[in-house]
Amino acid sequence: MDWSPSTPSDPPFGVCRLTGSPATADATRFAGIWSDPVQPLPDLLLVLASTRTAEQQGISAAGCTPAARRTTALADAELLLKGPSVPPLWSLPPLPAGVSPALISWVVCDQLGLDPQVAALGLTVPPHFPHLRFEDPRCGPGQCVSSGAAMSPERVLQLLQRGRRLGRQLRRPLVLAECVPGGTTTALAVLTGLGLPVQALVSGSALHPPMALKQQLVSEGLSHLPGHSKIDAQALLAAVGDPFQALATGLLIGVLDTDQPILLAGGSQMAAVLALALRAVSADRRQRLCDRVVIGTTAWLAAERLQAAMPASSLVTLLSNLEQHYAVSLQAYASGLRFSASRHSRLRDFELGHVKEGVGAGGLALLAQWRGVSPDTLLQCCDRAVDQLLAAGHANTVAP
Repeated sequence: MDWSPSTPSDPPFGVCRLTGSPATADATRFAGIWSDPVQPLPDLLLVLASTRTAEQQGISAAGCTPAARRTTALADAELLLKGPSVPPLWSLPPLPAGVSPALISWVVCDQLGLDPQVAALGLTVPPHFPHLRFEDPRCGPGQCVSSGAAMSPERVLQLLQRGRRLGRQLRRPLVLAECVPGGTTTALAVLTGLGLPVQALVSGSALHPPMALKQQLVSEGLSHLPGHSKIDAQALLAAVGDPFQALATGLLIGVLDTDQPILLAGGSQMAAVLALALRAVSADRRQRLCDRVVIGTTAWLAAERLQAAMPASSLVTLLSNLEQHYAVSLQAYASGLRFSASRHSRLRDFELGHVKEGVGAGGLALLAQWRGVSPDTLLQCCDRAVDQLLAAGHANTVAP
């Protein structure tokens, strides 16, 4: 793995490759689709999901309180769908600093003309906007990972099957994004349960992620499973996963039956669902799956070191471990978008580590660059979007 400027074709300024070069001809072909102006724009699916893990005090900064985190996904989706100039029905949750990364995602959709679709899984409050349903809304949030019984096996199987059907039906490239408060903890749980050494590698939304709390919850959940390192993907999801992971794992498995690539827009949650899908398929199909998949994230998450002595960033090390564990070659990139020159302290807070990723921000910014939008243009558009956000009445929901 390295940290060098590179893209599937001509490298726009600032994009960094987090993994090695594509390992096969298919990988090169699929990766090139993202920057080919002749290719149609991809579809964008944002999956919202909820778990009781997010209600643990101090587990997440995606809302300062457990109560605020119950509507974080709704507020982020509303911002993505309607934009910053529309007064919100669901206010963005109070944050310790910064502003929702959904702002970046909206800017990219506005610049490229993307039409996002939203799916909702287990939200405590039903969405008021049109959305896709893959299960009965009465299923409710997943349970806390510490329970060792996050979802029923029947629910997991249904989501896997419906995700697989969705993957098989793709007719265009797909950008997959998520908003799951507490999702880095469920990511840590499934990656640990799969046997990957990731205890000090999975970040969180807070400036200083509560690593001890996350690891304690994960240990409690996995302790309910005898021989959890040998568990299959479906049983592991039922024990310590979340609804997004189940749907997304099925989707990735279904992608093997199509000729379309998928951009996983995010960080550890996307690494987790890829790892689950790799566990679920036979060894001879694993590289075929990785050939169709690109992980895209932000520069802030890609550069984060949770331990100062680490030779590489935490995410790069995590992805390297995943490659070695499954004997595959991955493709992962970081967007060149930075906010050090922003007019707004809310955006400069990203540079301090207060906000790192979410709602597909990194992968979408990466897509914009591959489609010819410069980081400077994205920065200027984000500054204007914050102006609109404040003018529309969001001022009391973001840090000063």
